[in-house]
Amino acid sequence: MQKTTSYFLVILKFISVFVYSQAPKKKLHTQFCNEKINVDGKLTEAIWKNAEIATDFLMINPDNGKPELKTRKTEVKVVYDNDAIYIGATMFDNEPSKIRKELTLRDNDASADMFGVFINGYNDGQQEARFAVSAAGVQIDGMYTSTSEQDLSWNAIWDSHVEITNYGWVAELKIPYAALRFSSDKKQTWGLNFYRDINRDRQQFTWNLIDNKITNESIQAGLLEGIENIDTPTRLFLIPYSSFYLNSNQQQTKGELKGGLDIKYGINDAFTLDAIMIPDFGQTAFDNVVLNLGPFEQQFAENRPFFTEGTDLFNKGNIFYSRRIGGSPSTYAYLDANEEFIKNPSTINLLNALKISGRTKSGLGVGVLNAVTDNTYAEIKNTVNGDRRKELVEPLANYNVFVLDQRFRKNSSVTFINTNVTRNGDYRDANVSALVFDLNTKKNSFNLTGNVKYSFINEFGTFENRDGHEMDLSFSKTSGKFRFNLGSEYYSEEFDPNDLGINFQTHYHNFFANQSYRILNPTKRFNSFSIGLNEYIEFDNRTNRLQNANFSLDINTVNKKNDYYGFGLNFRPLKISDFYEPRSENEMKYVTQPEFINPWFYISTNYNRKFAIDINPAFAIINEKERYNINFSVTPRYRFSDKFSLSYSFAYNYQNNNVGWAAFDTNSNTIFTRRNRTTFNNSIQGKYSVNNLMNFNLSVRHYWSYALTNKFLTLQEDGNLLENTNYTSNQDRYYNSWNLDLSYSWWFAPGSQISVLYRNSSTYYPDGDFSQDYGQNFKNLFRPESLNNVLSISIRYFIDYNHAKRWFSN
Repeated sequence: MQKTTSYFLVILKFISVFVYSQAPKKKLHTQFCNEKINVDGKLTEAIWKNAEIATDFLMINPDNGKPELKTRKTEVKVVYDNDAIYIGATMFDNEPSKIRKELTLRDNDASADMFGVFINGYNDGQQEARFAVSAAGVQIDGMYTSTSEQDLSWNAIWDSHVEITNYGWVAELKIPYAALRFSSDKKQTWGLNFYRDINRDRQQFTWNLIDNKITNESIQAGLLEGIENIDTPTRLFLIPYSSFYLNSNQQQTKGELKGGLDIKYGINDAFTLDAIMIPDFGQTAFDNVVLNLGPFEQQFAENRPFFTEGTDLFNKGNIFYSRRIGGSPSTYAYLDANEEFIKNPSTINLLNALKISGRTKSGLGVGVLNAVTDNTYAEIKNTVNGDRRKELVEPLANYNVFVLDQRFRKNSSVTFINTNVTRNGDYRDANVSALVFDLNTKKNSFNLTGNVKYSFINEFGTFENRDGHEMDLSFSKTSGKFRFNLGSEYYSEEFDPNDLGINFQTHYHNFFANQSYRILNPTKRFNSFSIGLNEYIEFDNRTNRLQNANFSLDINTVNKKNDYYGFGLNFRPLKISDFYEPRSENEMKYVTQPEFINPWFYISTNYNRKFAIDINPAFAIINEKERYNINFSVTPRYRFSDKFSLSYSFAYNYQNNNVGWAAFDTNSNTIFTRRNRTTFNNSIQGKYSVNNLMNFNLSVRHYWSYALTNKFLTLQEDGNLLENTNYTSNQDRYYNSWNLDLSYSWWFAPGSQISVLYRNSSTYYPDGDFSQDYGQNFKNLFRPESLNNVLSISIRYFIDYNHAKRWFSN
């Protein structure tokens, strides 16, 4: 308790010391528009002629602070009405034929010139809604926060159009108020910045300079003034959808029709409700599953739009992992004698979910996310008498996240976040809370961050309840050529956020530091150059044994031709005690892990060229006889035209005499295996864009990994391994998988989409003798009994309540 009290006193002290002062900012005054504006990229309406102009852009990269050339100047105007703000931008270019305009899917990077606008409705220097359009007309939008930087998973409904001219190009944007968050004040002052990317020269500019000596970008925005007395419309949007799935394998062909509704409602100008009723995530991207031989679960990216869009507030404190919702059941079904599974579900059915988020005028952010999952049963059959039974593996459950995030002094915040999982009946419940702070000095030169977390687990059945805590604190220099960071973390043995979060290690404390040097402007040889040193030391809380000791040197450069080069060295100079690999009860046993050294190198050539390539070789030498790792990856890519491009990626990994846990024998000994592991990962990404609203996309992956045992070892009490010649169980491991997604997408109206997906997938496990022949294992994936095929068609239609009212009134 004394430690906790002292920790909070430190927090309060720094809150009182860390303050902010704002540098001079450019200002743009806008005016109200009474005429209808047609978003056509022509800027012919009368209002544009008299609108104030934002110009004199300054370079961000590579030559930070350099003024734009007069022959490539940028002029931007902003007007508004009661529905939206309108941005008209003219990008002059003395060589308009060289303007790059590659077509891609929405939110995808491209070899294309770009114009963007960054809007902060609260002018608090911490969060911006960013909207950009390429010279090909492709939209990109995202949310930038000072802590998590840019999140492109956020999508809004807005309109844009571009025109290529004989003097450059023009972009016209309409940003509805529904896509923004701002106070209810009659007179508004917003944070504002404009962005331009001249892609052929890899040059980026902003209206108000983003100084690369300062980490936080949003605090460096200019100001938009003049928006007054806007009468914003009701923000109610309905997105009904219907999907049809045709599933086919050797056993059966089955069709399934689904339908549902997404709702977005603006409670006021600051707060929004998002809800999904009868969710359908059948067309989300497949997971890149691997052969996981380690002690921790594989972590997957979130691909479901509801859980990626606008969730930055819920990610504070890093205790929310959305894949838990609708993930694996929390318990297992057990088979009696002569029983087998008819159905043993690996996922839980999500019934519905909603989130409410927004921010008050005083800077208090409030977020609530809630989801409900259904009862999930395993189905079991008696192979002797044919009897069938069901066993509940996951009851009806409620998942909830609650956040309060107070911003102050334009560059700092204190956050409280709570996650809760409540399962129906006598099943495990969980509650985790965190207090997080992020404090910066006046000139954003130094930063102090930290958090305190507490978890309480109400265990399943008669298991004993548990509680635990985690604390961390770090101090950083965040500006200038030389920067550093140092800090420490403490995890108690019983800390467990994993019902709605993800955490791999507990019962340890660590100390870490890193130092870096970078150039802020180009030199004769480099557009950018940075060098970093990283140090990390970790100890087990219970024994004070050294649990980790890693050090690294990293050098990253961009040359004058915009090719990226990097190299470095990772090494561990000391033996460590690994308490996780043995999988012992309460993680009391440990295995000694040897020293290693790991040099690496990469090259990534300029993507503006039609042909570009990424190459990344690495080699690790472990301090044991004939133990080493080889890693190599190469990704060539070719852009056939602005519409069509392909990339191929090959990754190879070989581990000679790798050592890892295998099993427990009949005498409860911990058995390890010394094994050779080989992994091949081949993938193809392709796209063909008909226009900026219609795309075909291809994603293919073949993953083949196997680990073959050389000998068995028994773990000793002192952490060493002794050869075991008595254990004979087969512990070879294999994983062979194939995934192909071919999709068509058409945004036929703002927010409305038709998508068609063909998915072909297979997983193969050898029944008899294992073959290392790559070709044979690849062929096995295409045996009729292995393949699964899905053809799905989904239609989503965006309905604006205000437009719907006009339909009915007419």
